[in-house]
Amino acid sequence: MKRANWIGGILGVAALCVSVTAMGQATTYDAGKREYMSNCASCHGDAGKGRGPYVELLNKAPPDLTTLAKRNGGVFPINRVYQVIDGREVISWHGPRDMPVWGADYVASAGNQGEFYYLPEVTARTRILLLIDYLYRIQEK
Repeated sequence: MKRANWIGGILGVAALCVSVTAMGQATTYDAGKREYMSNCASCHGDAGKGRGPYVELLNKAPPDLTTLAKRNGGVFPINRVYQVIDGREVISWHGPRDMPVWGADYVASAGNQGEFYYLPEVTARTRILLLIDYLYRIQEK
C-alpha cells in the first residue's frame, strides 16, 4: 500500500510539469528540473554526474545521481532519496540536519515566504517529490 502511495504521489507530481503554449510555441516547464538546478547542480553538476562547479571546493566528491538505481540493484531508492533530501538521513557534506545546504527549501517548518503564506509541510513535500521525480527521470538505463 505504501509503495502505491509513493507511485501515485510521483505520478501526481509529474503531472505538475505542465506544457504551456506561448506565442504558438509549446514550451515545457519542468518544476523538478528547476528544483534540481536551484539546489543540487552546484555540487552534483547539471547532468547529475557529480561534476558541478563547486566540486573542487568540497572535501569529498559528490556521487553520480544518475546511477542511484543501478547502485541499488536496478531499483530507484525513493524512500532513501526522500530521507536524504528532507534531512532524516544525515549526509555530512549536506550540512547539519537542522540547516542543510539548501536551507529551508525542503524543511517542513519553512513558513511564510514573502507576501504569500502557504502550508509549509505540503509545500516542502511537493518540492521534494518534484525533485525525486526529476532524479528518477535522469537515471541511467
